[in-house]
Amino acid sequence: MTRFDHSKYTKIIPLNKPNRRWPNEVIEVSPAWCSVDLRDGNQALIEPMTPEQKLEMFEMLVAVGFKQIEVGFPAASQTDFDFVRKLVVEDRIPDDVTIQVLTQARKELIDRTYESLVGAKKAIVHVYNSTSTVQREQVFKLSKDEIKQIAVDGAAWVKENAAKQPETEWQFQYSPESFTGTEIDYAVEVCDAVADVWQPSPENKIIFNLPATVEVATPNVYADQIEWFCDNIKNRQSIIVSLHTHNDRGCGVSASELGVLAGADRVEGTLLGNGERTGNMDIVTMAMNLYSAGVDPKLDFSRMDLIINVVEKCTQMKVHPRHPYAGELVFAAFSGSHQDAINKCLAIYQEGSTWEVAYLPIDPRDLGRNYQEVIRINSQSGKGGVAYVLEQEHGIKMPRWLQVDFSPVVQREAELTEAEVSGEQIADIFERTYLKPDASMKMKSYQVSRRDGQDSMDAVIVDGDIETSIHGEGRGVLEAFILALSKHIGKDLVIIEYNEHTLGQDDASDAIAYVQLSINSQRVCGAGRSQDILGATLGAILNAIARV
Repeated sequence: MTRFDHSKYTKIIPLNKPNRRWPNEVIEVSPAWCSVDLRDGNQALIEPMTPEQKLEMFEMLVAVGFKQIEVGFPAASQTDFDFVRKLVVEDRIPDDVTIQVLTQARKELIDRTYESLVGAKKAIVHVYNSTSTVQREQVFKLSKDEIKQIAVDGAAWVKENAAKQPETEWQFQYSPESFTGTEIDYAVEVCDAVADVWQPSPENKIIFNLPATVEVATPNVYADQIEWFCDNIKNRQSIIVSLHTHNDRGCGVSASELGVLAGADRVEGTLLGNGERTGNMDIVTMAMNLYSAGVDPKLDFSRMDLIINVVEKCTQMKVHPRHPYAGELVFAAFSGSHQDAINKCLAIYQEGSTWEVAYLPIDPRDLGRNYQEVIRINSQSGKGGVAYVLEQEHGIKMPRWLQVDFSPVVQREAELTEAEVSGEQIADIFERTYLKPDASMKMKSYQVSRRDGQDSMDAVIVDGDIETSIHGEGRGVLEAFILALSKHIGKDLVIIEYNEHTLGQDDASDAIAYVQLSINSQRVCGAGRSQDILGATLGAILNAIARV
């Protein structure tokens, strides 16, 4: 037997539930959210947050729109106790926000928890004990009835303490910890016993929070458990079913999504997934998944960079660049085909219409990002991406034929540097390649006249240190100039393609022109920039010739 031995692990056995309904459901309304960043997230940090950091995190959570925030475990830590007191005494809790505190089902801890909440306008008291088979048999060595009695006693102490502080609006929450490792019928039995103590009603609901404390199965198994629970718990109309998933198998978000499909009303999690082991369910990801499907998540992530800044500062943990929605690179396209598709879609997108852009599930601007960050250039990039960056950052609108010519130039640069090529670097490459090629001829002066339908051009060009006068006639200024240059350099010149535009919005803006010439049957491109269109075009022709 090798050390890497799968046989020592238990196979996943789903519920026998042939009548499951959740696979046919669709989430059309956001669940209620409860942030546990300040409790579950904080306890998972190498260096827990300072009181100042906790306050900054709390204020950011309020600004994002959370209406329920678990702020600590006041009976377990003097720091947490003092923080809860600070929020209450200094009246830092908005009227539409309810703080939540956690406690084990032990009388002295419950008593201490209520001490921290004296004077609070409203609060959720969250009591828990572990009910799983492993915890019962190997950790506590107690029977099912004994474990249930711990929950019932805790519920009674919670209710008794609340009665002593009638000025506060209380809501009770119970978690059978390690719910996913608990026999489903027993989990319902324990929760029913707790509800018998608390006596909820549709007007005064209690919360049963069903945690995947450690994720042990595929998300569909969790959904089956949630649906079974909702179908079998007594007095369902008086119960708020809440989820609290972890990410041990990498499926924390999907487990919560399927759990909501299965009937849950509420979801606990953290911003960007901080938490024990592989982390808690990531509320940013789940909420933005709803947003991208046209469902209002009731949370505002439009200032994503600010949120990331606060989270990173308070947790001292960096957000991965590929983190869904929040990562630095999640809207960036390096692949040439991706860039081309994005560029084409953005070109026809009209503000206010339904968002349908290839490779971008949401509009980056909704999160405070911009289109300049979307297309990034490296050795894998293509012509569409290069063109997009030049247009967005420098106003250079390359025609398709010039995109084809320029893309390999940028790709060679990226391969040589083995790094991403910035917008400034691309503009510099463009200038060196087309606007200022080595050994280019310069236009010193020119004069144009028209007679009998023919244009005549007389120009002085500088080639190195030599000034040369040239003359040509043709049907149009460009034809006259091309004929004059053909005589001068002794080569056959033909204009194949030609485009021009201004680089700004006002009359003082420079003009830029692009040409593709055939020089003795060899195709070559050039660009020119000047105060007027004609000057830019003549310069583009000279620069194309210089590139040969």
